[in-house]
Amino acid sequence: MSNLYIGLISGTSMDAVDAALVAFDPPQQPRVLAACSPPLPQSLNTLLRGIGPQTPLASIAHADAAVADAFADATLELLATSGYHREQIRAIGSHGQTIWHAADGYPSLSVQIGDPNRLAEKTRITVVADFRRRDMAAGGQGAPLAAGLHAEIFRRRSTDTIVLNLGGIANITLLPRDPEAAITGFDCGPANTLLDTWCRRHCNSSFDTDGAWAAGGIVHNALLETLASDEFFQRSAPKSTGPEYFNLAWLTTRAGNIFIDVNPRDVQATLAELTAVSVARAIRENLPGPAEVLVCGGGAHNRHLQTRLSANLPEYRLRSTAEFGVDPDFVEAIAFAWLARCRIYERAGNISSVTGACRGVVLGGVYAGSP
Repeated sequence: MSNLYIGLISGTSMDAVDAALVAFDPPQQPRVLAACSPPLPQSLNTLLRGIGPQTPLASIAHADAAVADAFADATLELLATSGYHREQIRAIGSHGQTIWHAADGYPSLSVQIGDPNRLAEKTRITVVADFRRRDMAAGGQGAPLAAGLHAEIFRRRSTDTIVLNLGGIANITLLPRDPEAAITGFDCGPANTLLDTWCRRHCNSSFDTDGAWAAGGIVHNALLETLASDEFFQRSAPKSTGPEYFNLAWLTTRAGNIFIDVNPRDVQATLAELTAVSVARAIRENLPGPAEVLVCGGGAHNRHLQTRLSANLPEYRLRSTAEFGVDPDFVEAIAFAWLARCRIYERAGNISSVTGACRGVVLGGVYAGSP
């Protein structure tokens, strides 16, 4: 049986599909043989950003098919540039595009679009998809799901390790050096989602390159204190969140009249500090230093954010996952290739001490490719 899997994910930025072709050769750690991040069509990006509670079902169905097409195109591009063929791939692990995540209500909900039937038909490769809802059915948050991969490739007996993913949302996986100690992890709060939203609104740019705009601003302490007092930051784990919660409406509602006198650039600086402060607090309270923090996700390239994290975590050593041979841009894609492999071998993909599920469960549904 082939040991090659493809992982696909489009995050909260909704700007590209991260695709990774991964080889699993135990006892070696997973190896990325090829990767790419083709951009989503602007029309699809606009459609996805417009989805909300009042979006017509027909628009969501259209987006479901369009995301599947974009994921299929990314898969075919990955194969074409890598020289591998579809017959060599055991399965695709497709996260899809999250359009709603509300894990604390009843019933708990998480919706990803990107029709796996369409993806399997267009690529003629077996697809594993819909990873979150089985964990939620078992009482979990459905997130974060990458902790199993993090444990497999980053846990060491020489030091306590934290894997910090700075995507749209910041999440951490806590890997104690003691092999008998439980692995834990949770979403800390916003990372790039508020920074990107504010940048689009005031700079006509999809993101703040290197955090340069934020670096030129001044943190507004009253605004920071108001934002950081939100109940999500005080809540105990397990917990997860998304742009359904941390969005422009949340920002303007929490800030209230404070916004009147704050320069937009200072707001950006304050949002970066909010990420740094909330992440640092979560790390210090759950795995006291000294320890190593391995950073991945798009925020790993935000120099200003890295500087502020280091300032708030002086007793921790921040390192990129690249130092361990794992490109920080593709850790999440690798995770969904790994989760697909878990499903094919009928192994639990979640870690219940992370998600809060009552037990480990096999995640995802399988959609057969063509013979």
